[in-house]
Amino acid sequence: MNVLLIYPEFPDTFWSFKHALKFVRKKSSSPPLGLVTVAGMLPGTWDKRLVDMNVERLRQSDIAWADIVLVSAMTVQRQSTVEVIARVKKAGKIIVAGGPLFTAEPEEFPEVDHLILNEAEITLPLFLSDLGRGDPKRVYATDEFADLTKTPVPLWELVDLRHYDSLSLQFTRGCPFNCDFCNVTALLGHRMRLKTTRQLIAELDKIYSLGWRRGIFIVDDNFIGNKRILKEEVLPALIEWRKDKKGCLFTTEASVNLSDDDVLIEMMVKAGFTQVFVGIETPDDVALAECSKSQNLNRDLVGSVKKLQQMGLQVMGGFIVGFDSDDETTFQRMIDFIQQSGIVTAMVGLLQAPVGTQLYQRMLREGRIRNQYSGDNVDGETNIKPKMDLSLLKEGYRKILDSIYSGKGFYERVRTFLKEYKPHRHAVTIQWQEIAALFKSVFEIGIKSKERKEYWKLVFWTLFNCPRKFPLAITFSIYGYHFRKVNELHVV
Repeated sequence: MNVLLIYPEFPDTFWSFKHALKFVRKKSSSPPLGLVTVAGMLPGTWDKRLVDMNVERLRQSDIAWADIVLVSAMTVQRQSTVEVIARVKKAGKIIVAGGPLFTAEPEEFPEVDHLILNEAEITLPLFLSDLGRGDPKRVYATDEFADLTKTPVPLWELVDLRHYDSLSLQFTRGCPFNCDFCNVTALLGHRMRLKTTRQLIAELDKIYSLGWRRGIFIVDDNFIGNKRILKEEVLPALIEWRKDKKGCLFTTEASVNLSDDDVLIEMMVKAGFTQVFVGIETPDDVALAECSKSQNLNRDLVGSVKKLQQMGLQVMGGFIVGFDSDDETTFQRMIDFIQQSGIVTAMVGLLQAPVGTQLYQRMLREGRIRNQYSGDNVDGETNIKPKMDLSLLKEGYRKILDSIYSGKGFYERVRTFLKEYKPHRHAVTIQWQEIAALFKSVFEIGIKSKERKEYWKLVFWTLFNCPRKFPLAITFSIYGYHFRKVNELHVV
């Protein structure tokens, strides 16, 4: 059996880092973790081929080779997914599909032969068993949650690692919190489910054995959901694993209450964590209460961010405007918060209601769903009717982006961050791509761009004030280049 696994293309968004990746000669941020994990669940006797359309073309010869085509996608990949399905159907091949897009909206894809919904550890074996008997059903779904101790090591051998800036792994699923706009709990539940520490180390060993030395994104929606296990088992094991290793520094996602636990922060930094994505959403307590973001309420959010930075973690932040309680003063408060916090990678989007969330159900009851959910909360669109006039909301959103991604605003924020950040010393391997990125940044940003004056101000300020952080200053300059490109090209 020849099985072709296809990962459709992402649009050019803030999250794609497409324009930044060119500086390090990479084509995509990371490979499709879900697909290579599913590949590990397929029969070992099957021949498998992966096409990630973010790094290579889907050739007609690939489709012709396949007996079965397996497609996985997130909602933001909808347009490319529809095009892929049309091509595969035209070739007369069997299509098997799964992942968040199909689980949330299975009725939107009548052309798909077999839908493997929810978590593949449960539904894929049922499909494979029926397929082996020659009687597969069209839809396989479950309301149960998978035991992650049964999840195999991803089949990284299918991936050409040279095209990617980072690799990914997953240790947990689920989130204990109840944010009404978030589809994580709708898809994966509130109960934290964990792999074993032995599984985690086995995945890392495999990645390292393949020669990987760049970053690793632990993609858990809330890595600190079970602090006890982290402190007692996982982080001590990671600290031990790192003792004779270079590179492979970690990024993850966590709730802001990480800042309340000094011991946990110190252990994470020692284990190799350098970046954490935090859902800040808004500095306004009324809006936080509105969306049930209880973990962010009644705290000094700027202080929490600065504490994480001072203890060695770069904070990436997610922000939202368009809550019912927002007004015309919200936009400047958001700008001020982002600038004061020194969150360089600040991702601001309009509120959207993903299918299956509490917010979607409320908007549906109130007759406020206006169009299809795009999955891209930084495209300047929303699928709900906001309380604020939509044109005013979009105008305020544009004001935020134009301010925080402007040369002056962005480079000021980089300096604010560099003043606070106290990085831990980790053994790293300098790769030729980083050296090439420095020279390309000089040419593209320091000579060609309108922000060249701000670029050189940052370069010399960093060399005189904190020379050890010079690589970070260049990295952030490249991020800023990407953000400005996307803002100019795509935000409505």
